[in-house]
Amino acid sequence: MNSQKMISTRDLTKTFGDFVAVNNITFDVRQGEIFGFLGANGAGKTTAMRMLCGLSIPTSGEATIAGYDVYKETEKIKQNIGYMSQKFSLYEDLTVAENIRFFGGIYGLKNGEIKARSRELINALDLNDQKDLLVGSLPLGWKQKLAFSVAIFHHPKLVFLDEPTGGVDPVTRRQFWDMINQASEDGITIFVTTHYMDEAEYCDRISMMVDGYIRALDSPAQLKKQYNAESMDEVFYELARGAKRTE
Repeated sequence: MNSQKMISTRDLTKTFGDFVAVNNITFDVRQGEIFGFLGANGAGKTTAMRMLCGLSIPTSGEATIAGYDVYKETEKIKQNIGYMSQKFSLYEDLTVAENIRFFGGIYGLKNGEIKARSRELINALDLNDQKDLLVGSLPLGWKQKLAFSVAIFHHPKLVFLDEPTGGVDPVTRRQFWDMINQASEDGITIFVTTHYMDEAEYCDRISMMVDGYIRALDSPAQLKKQYNAESMDEVFYELARGAKRTE
């Protein structure tokens, strides 16, 4: 794995009035790493991710994303990352092909690149017979696979996945993680949040947020050893059971 840092934070903090949503978090993510960012509802994950994506300016601390400063170079950050959310990723009233073309344009690719990569992507996903169907008519699992493929369509250095497999069946989740592993092998850094603790096992390293702090950060194997646990579920409950914030 490359030692180059795709994410580097030092004492990153975000407050809303007197409320400290993210409290002095410090961590690094290396190029090509699959990094799990876990925590209970209200832990501060979403707020932290918004800062890392260049969508929210920190209150204090330091961070660089793909080498760009989160205070001064948010537009550069947005150009060099991909993003996929369970809640919104594709336009359901556009066809498969139209979604790919639209996001290719948003990411700044030239028409020739978009056409060539579209053909590759549609063939890779075996969607030739569905390319002119509205995305809203596809099964959820296919939507999620397409959304991930679109998020890395512009070959970003780093992709943020916010609960990407919510609601899909276990077989489709496993297939989705095969795609994540392939992207990692291709050098794309993966930053993923998930509520499924079995998926945490697929990550190279995991951080666990509780009440705005990072309470633990290590590989799944080391965390299970540290907390004398047989599964990541047990580690999660051990860390999260004292959480004060749940919303």
